[in-house]
Amino acid sequence: MSIVVPFVPRQAGPRAGEVAPGDYPPQPVRAVYTVKEVAVMLSLSVSSAYALVRAGQIPAERLGRRWVVPRSRFHAWLDGASGGLSATGTDAPRGGW
Repeated sequence: MSIVVPFVPRQAGPRAGEVAPGDYPPQPVRAVYTVKEVAVMLSLSVSSAYALVRAGQIPAERLGRRWVVPRSRFHAWLDGASGGLSATGTDAPRGGW
């Protein structure tokens, strides 16, 4: 049996880790997204998101048998603030296409 965590899109308001009035108890900020959550955020199919992760186009790490997308790296990549680094966090291009 697996535990399903509902996806809640980002909204304007307090930044991650800050507590807004009435938000008690504060909710923990997750450090990673699933590939499915990233697919929803990018309006992609899950299979397309996995293909982009495997190709190194979306920053992700393999954790055992599953892929996780580090939240901070994903948002830096999405905002284009990675300073010219590839999605893998290196200057070297990843093999593939």
